[in-house]
Amino acid sequence: MTTFDAIRIAALVRTIPDFPQPGILFRDITPLLYDPDARREVIDALTEAARMMGATLIAGVESRGFIFGVPVAERLGIPFVPVRKPGKLPHEFASVAYDLEYGSSELQMHRTPPVAGHRVVIVDDLLATGGTAWATARLVEECGGEVGGFAFVIELAALDGRARLGGCPVTTLLTY
Repeated sequence: MTTFDAIRIAALVRTIPDFPQPGILFRDITPLLYDPDARREVIDALTEAARMMGATLIAGVESRGFIFGVPVAERLGIPFVPVRKPGKLPHEFASVAYDLEYGSSELQMHRTPPVAGHRVVIVDDLLATGGTAWATARLVEECGGEVGGFAFVIELAALDGRARLGGCPVTTLLTY
């Protein structure tokens, strides 16, 4: 089992008011990424969560989900698939539109290599309204995968994104 020092890790997350627009409190993980011990601790904790959820594939959401998802997949010895913003995938892909905390967007995922038959854990840095995580889950299901759960570094509890995730297992390391 992984030890996790939430107080130490939380001290490495900066709060930036009014970014990217007025009224938003942005949680900046740059100092956390800079600290190799803290980064390792976070990735260890996310890896343990994905293991407990029975992951056979990790899906990481652009872009900070890549930072955490790839090493989680590597440590578990399982595949990783990127979930991208529009216009970045050169091959056949599935697509879904969704709402953000401050707008709307779209996500895409290649149809091959396949997620079909896999138990997919979705990894990202932040759970806010749940729109991005929900859209990623729809992509996984559309492509034949089973959503095994979600693993986030940070959850903004007041935005109740967890409620949008259909009762799937959710692990968050820090809650604001």
